[in-house]
This record gives sequence, C-alpha cells and structure tokens, in this order.
Amino acid sequence: MGYPPLDVARLAVVDAAHAARVLREVREATLAGRRARIAPRPVIEQSWGRMLRSGLDPERDVRSGLLSSQEVRRRREESPLRHVLPVLREGLLSVADAAQHIMVVADADGRVLWREGAARVLRRADGLGFELGADWREDVVGTNGVGTPAVLRRPVQVFAAEHFARSQTSWTCSGAPITDPRDGRLLGVVDLSGPLETMHPATLAWVDSVAKLAEARLRELHLESLERLRTVAAPVLARLAGRATAVDRDGWSAAVTGMPYVRRVALPKGLAPGRRRLPALGVCTVEPLAGGWLLRVADEPLATAAPRIVLDLARPDRRTVTVVAPSASWTRELSPRHAELLFLLAEHRGGRGAAKLAEDLFGDASRTVTVRAEMSRIRRYLGEFLQHRPYRFRADADVEVLLPGDSRDLLPQSAAPAVARRRNDAENSRTGPPPGHTPAPRVVAP
Repeated sequence: MGYPPLDVARLAVVDAAHAARVLREVREATLAGRRARIAPRPVIEQSWGRMLRSGLDPERDVRSGLLSSQEVRRRREESPLRHVLPVLREGLLSVADAAQHIMVVADADGRVLWREGAARVLRRADGLGFELGADWREDVVGTNGVGTPAVLRRPVQVFAAEHFARSQTSWTCSGAPITDPRDGRLLGVVDLSGPLETMHPATLAWVDSVAKLAEARLRELHLESLERLRTVAAPVLARLAGRATAVDRDGWSAAVTGMPYVRRVALPKGLAPGRRRLPALGVCTVEPLAGGWLLRVADEPLATAAPRIVLDLARPDRRTVTVVAPSASWTRELSPRHAELLFLLAEHRGGRGAAKLAEDLFGDASRTVTVRAEMSRIRRYLGEFLQHRPYRFRADADVEVLLPGDSRDLLPQSAAPAVARRRNDAENSRTGPPPGHTPAPRVVAP
C-alpha cells in the first residue's frame, strides 16, 4: 500500500518552512528513484515522470534562450492575450501586490510576454531566469506554473520543491490556461508567482476565475467583431443574387444570403481570393472584405473590373482606406502607422522593401522587424490588394490618395522622415511623386 499524497496547501498554511523541508525530502527521494515517506501529489508525480522520461536534467541552469526585445514586442502585438490584459490586471495585480507575488502572462509557446508586480519579486524572478522572453515550457524548464498548466490544460499550483528544477525550489506558482473560446485553442497561461513564504492556497482558485473572465471577454470581442463584419457585409449581400456568406478570417459566419446559416466554414490555410473549392460549400468565389471574406457559392462568372483603392488622408484626425472591387466595397479606419505605410506605398507604386520602408519611417534601415510585423497586419485586411517582395499595391489597382488642402496637415502626428519631407514640399503635393515612381497614384486635394 502506497503512502498518502502530501497535502501541501494545508501544511504550508501551518508552517511554510516545514512544508519546504518536507517537499525537499519528497523531491530528492522521488527523483533519486527512492520511495519517499510521503507521496508527491499526483499532478506533480506525473509531471516529474514526464521530465525523467524525457531526460531533462533537474540541475540544469535554465537562464538562457531569451527572445530579443523585438521578438517579444512582435509576439505581444500578435497575441490575442493583449486584448484581455486589462481584465487580468484588474483581477490579479491587487492580489499580487498584497501577496508579494508577480503576475506573468505567457503565450501558447510558453514564452513570457508580460510581467508585472512587486519590484523586489521581479528582481528575484530575474535570478531564476523567469524573465521577459524566457521559454517556460514544461519540457524545457521542468514542472512549473506556466508549462505544466499548458500541458494539462487546467489550473495547477506548484509549491517550492515540487518544481523539477532545483533552481526554482524556493518559488511557488499558480497558473491557469487561457483558451480561445471559439475553438478551444490554447492562447497562453496566466500565472501568479512568488516566494513560498507568501503563498496562499486560495491563489489558484483566484487565478482560474480571472482566466475564465478573460476567456469571457475574448468571447465578447469575437461577437463584436462579427457584428462589425455583418455591418460591412449586409449591403454587399443585399446586392447579390444566389448563395453567399460573409465570414471572418477564421471562417466564422457573420451573415448569409440565399442559403441556410452555417456557423463556421472550414477555410484552408493561406486562403487567397479567387475560385476555390471549400469543403462545406463546394466551389466558391472568394473576395476580401474588411475583416473577413465574401464567399459566393456556385459557378458565377468572375468579374474582371480593376479594383479601386482610395486612401483618404484629407482629415488630420481620421485616416481611412476604401476598397471598391467587384461585388464588394468597404472602408476601414487606419492607425497612424498603417496610414504612413500605405501613403509611402502609394508614393512608390513600383514597390518598397522592408529596409527602405524602415528608412522612410525611422531613418534606420535596420528596423525591418517592426515594418514586417505592421505590413503583416495590413495584409490581413487588404488581402490580395497588397502584395509583397517588395511590398506594393496590386499592379492593376487604381490607387487614389486624398490629401489635405494644406500640405502641413498631412499626417501631422507622423515623425517619419519621408512624410516630413512630403509635408514640407508643397510643389510635390500638387504634382505627385518625383520621376521614377511609376505608375503614380492620382492625388486629389479638396
């Protein structure tokens, strides 16, 4: 008959130092292949078993392999978790401060993207390698409150010497996974961590509750995005005969016409405009919409009219791009950075590489990572109308730029060297781009 598992939470509440000693004994015996006086908790024993079978060394120093700050920024910008940071902060930071813990948010790859909380604890975490950009997967650093919840897809609390790596045995973590409420895909893990002596057994339940609130907020955001797409798609669908549906980039349906509602359409990776066969619908004509796709079912003839793209920069407080294409027309408001990039591409219809755009934006041709990340986001909504290698508008597109009456009002918040030069050149605003940038867009000033 085996020994009963250790009730760490109860023991730690009574005497944290004694709990730490007992856990060290259990860890040393178990990892050495001996039978411990008290059995480790099943969730920990199973995790240790995975680590031992994989050959992971518990004495290994895990302070290596950090992502660059640029890569951390890129992942932050692309992670859906950025949308729920306010929920996580509101729910956990007050608890973290009171308990002398820190809040850590990692992505689905186990990479630490955000850390917030007590400065003293943050410094202590640095010593453990628990830093921004660190890889905290279970198969890299052993049993822990980020990697183990990601593996198990459920909340896990790891106390002191329950960590597999010796370097982490003075630490305690309570982590819960955050999944995409649409399809259950793991988005990342939120974790509260700190020294064992500040641990509280209720922390895990609290972290799990806040993670569920974050998932609820993601669900709300998804419904809001579908509603926006529905608003764009409604007038388009009203003009169509036959069967058609508007879906977001992941295939979730926003509106249909002439056919039963389908909750989600399976879309192939790298879907591009054109005639495609889709599993649930058969042959479809795929056209881009702002934030999604228009799928026209059956063998309609493909329209050949050239698309028209209007970049409206006439108002200094609002910037938009409008696409007018066969069977679809939509407008999207632009961020200042996206307005700068599209303006530069309109100025250089022959195309612009990432290094050139970086030089135009920052005066530094080496900042290509930022440019590529932003261009990737732009291509999500412009789709086929924006090409790359080099970045450029589609060759047959009729590109029109609406400029302010006073050239000094052109993107007034922009500090990009290329935009500043354009602002200061009134002659250029009347005559269009200098020779060599052909074909040039039509520039219209009110």
